[in-house]
Amino acid sequence: MSLINDDLQQLLLSYCEPESELLQNIDRETNLKVLMPRMLSGHYQGRVLSMLSKMISPQRILEIGTFTGYATICLAEGLAENGLLYTLDINEELEEMVRSNFAQSDYNEQIRYILGDANQTLNSLDETFDLVFIDADKKNNGTYYDMVFDRVRKGGLIIVDNVLWSGKVLNNNPDKDTRNITTFNDKIAADDRVEKLILPVRDGLFIIRKK
Repeated sequence: MSLINDDLQQLLLSYCEPESELLQNIDRETNLKVLMPRMLSGHYQGRVLSMLSKMISPQRILEIGTFTGYATICLAEGLAENGLLYTLDINEELEEMVRSNFAQSDYNEQIRYILGDANQTLNSLDETFDLVFIDADKKNNGTYYDMVFDRVRKGGLIIVDNVLWSGKVLNNNPDKDTRNITTFNDKIAADDRVEKLILPVRDGLFIIRKK
């Protein structure tokens, strides 16, 4: 999924903050035990998410798509004192692993892990968010974006993962999944309520700032 070669990736890693022992363990256990481990954010993207979170010291974070909790913990590193992070996922089979991962972190008391369909669970949250990370079923990126937009404060960030889709967004004859990604990207490009840019980090992170 990386858009750069392995040698350059290793160079980038050598110049960023080290990966904690807990995050190393989550990465290893995910690759050993979970289907599609490539969905995990990993060291470099995790440090990017952590840095963005720390730059705005959010009181409230929303994550749509928990997977095994790696990105959740990275985002939680920037939480303000007494801040909360809500993370939504539908995969009950990973619950035991995810709760164990959170329990080993310094942020367990600040994380609210909610299982169920995000289209429904999101509506149960009465919060205004400083930072939203969307990394779930890609066909619903636009739906999630619309659902959260009015709940994000002015100056808040919405971050969306996998928007370069392993470079397939350049294909002249894209498949359905790629068309969904491009449709979402075009939607954001045309939205004058936000400032936006895509970082070519791993599989592409859309960084969107509400005006």
